[in-house]
Amino acid sequence: MPRRDLPPPPPPAHLRGRLDETAVRADRARFLRELGRQELGPGRLVLLWAVAAVVALGWSCVGLALMSFEQDRRLEDLVGVVYAVLGAGVLVPAGFWFAWGARRDRQVRRLLSAWAAAAPDPVADGPLRAPGRSLAWLLVSCVPGAAGLWLALGTALRARPGVTTYGEVTYLMGLGTILWLTGLLGAAKAAAHYRWALRVLTPRAPGRRSASTEHLPPG
Repeated sequence: MPRRDLPPPPPPAHLRGRLDETAVRADRARFLRELGRQELGPGRLVLLWAVAAVVALGWSCVGLALMSFEQDRRLEDLVGVVYAVLGAGVLVPAGFWFAWGARRDRQVRRLLSAWAAAAPDPVADGPLRAPGRSLAWLLVSCVPGAAGLWLALGTALRARPGVTTYGEVTYLMGLGTILWLTGLLGAAKAAAHYRWALRVLTPRAPGRRSASTEHLPPG
């Protein structure tokens, strides 16, 4: 499992005033660039697709087990049990792998927010938004999302009683759902990062209130 060390958190606010502000801003810019790459870099996209591929492999074993059970023969039932065990053996590690990635993403987001709040630098924050990276993630994520929707919905529409078995429909719709969820997760991650970058790293005019506080009721 690939792993890269995360940058340290920023120094506490009561110590920040004793440090060289130029050095703190340089560390901030460097760590924000590194954290941005770790959140939306090519490696994270490969990891997401790798987890999806492992889940699809495990689901394929489950689908073969379902289709074997439908044969209603003793030998096929035995083969189905073997496929079911293999599917569980693949899906369980994939679940742990996904949980590890989600936990690391939360750590990256916390560090991003913490470093963004330390020694803001409106001049240097513009390139850190990296909208092209978010757009690339969004566009690439549309591919498995669209393919998954086409597969899941197409399977449901093309299924015919007596021709398509329940096991085949379950397998293909499940596989399409895995692809669709993979694309949805990637697109949601790209959109969330872009919104965060616009909200936190966009220079604001002095005295201008943020949109989130303009309409708050008094008191």
